[in-house]
Amino acid sequence: METTRKAPIGRPRGFDADEALEQAMKVFWEQGYEGASLTDLTSAMGITRKSMYAAFGNKEELFRKALERYTEGPAAYAARALEKPTAREVATEFLTGSVGATTRPGCPAGCLGVQGSLAAGDSGRVAQDALIAWRDEGRTRLRHRFQRAVDEGDLPPDTDPDLLARYLMTVANGIAVQAAGGATRNELQQVADTALTNWPPTRQQAPVGVDRD
Repeated sequence: METTRKAPIGRPRGFDADEALEQAMKVFWEQGYEGASLTDLTSAMGITRKSMYAAFGNKEELFRKALERYTEGPAAYAARALEKPTAREVATEFLTGSVGATTRPGCPAGCLGVQGSLAAGDSGRVAQDALIAWRDEGRTRLRHRFQRAVDEGDLPPDTDPDLLARYLMTVANGIAVQAAGGATRNELQQVADTALTNWPPTRQQAPVGVDRD
């Protein structure tokens, strides 16, 4: 528990803010925004409500900070995937990363970005909107990456980058829901592998010494 004591202004807090945010992220991840009470959060973080408000703001602000931490931590596979040299490698890394993140040992099953506010009421509207924007941003980044692949000839010219990005996000979201329902990593990896069997073919290279008409 947090040590309560008076301290001069500027003195470091009596708790590890980074670790406290990590624990808050896991509570939101497991229980969703509305399911996570302030008591649940402060208990997991090991601090008082007063300290939580002082360090992180209200519950909505804490959730946003937790989502940022999730993006930079367990969900960092999405950014790494975009750096892959081909569209197929992007898709492979994205889905494999999704499987790994949603079945991560020591963490809740599923995805904070998917389950965080699926059943949110009015009190969870801010969190729900934040997660919709979070997922939309992910799809937009994939769409831009696939458009580049089309422009570079890595994907066929008639490929719809937006549809491809939406397809990948839909599969990844489904993987998260299945993981939360108890599906194993091996089972979900098979789903990811199967989803990629319908991936558009890459540009065919002409054999050496053969000119294309």
